[in-house]
Amino acid sequence: QVQLVESGGGLVQAGGSLRLSCAASGRILSINAMGWYRQAPGKQRELVATINSGGSTNYADSVKGRFIISRDNAKDTVYLQMNSLKPEDTAVYYCNAGVRIIGGPRGIYDYWGQGTQVTVSS
Repeated sequence: QVQLVESGGGLVQAGGSLRLSCAASGRILSINAMGWYRQAPGKQRELVATINSGGSTNYADSVKGRFIISRDNAKDTVYLQMNSLKPEDTAVYYCNAGVRIIGGPRGIYDYWGQGTQVTVSS
């Protein structure tokens, strides 16, 4: 019913920047919070940043001051600008959205993207 498609990952040197995008499509009535999570090899998935429909943001301590999350509500798209990247930022980054479905059951349903690889070399 809803698809999230991420783009923008890749290989970058330490200190560099990348911008991730995630576009939602499908039977979307409205989107509540959107966010980015990441999972490094051998580790659990962790929150990177979230943004609600009003624009309030929340960041993991490890990325504060380096990453910026934003969204374009007209395009149902969330972005993650990643600056001053470090090797420890290497992970698969996943987009998440809480969505109300057109014609669907009441409530907000969680959807995930397929993930995009970010690799930071030292």
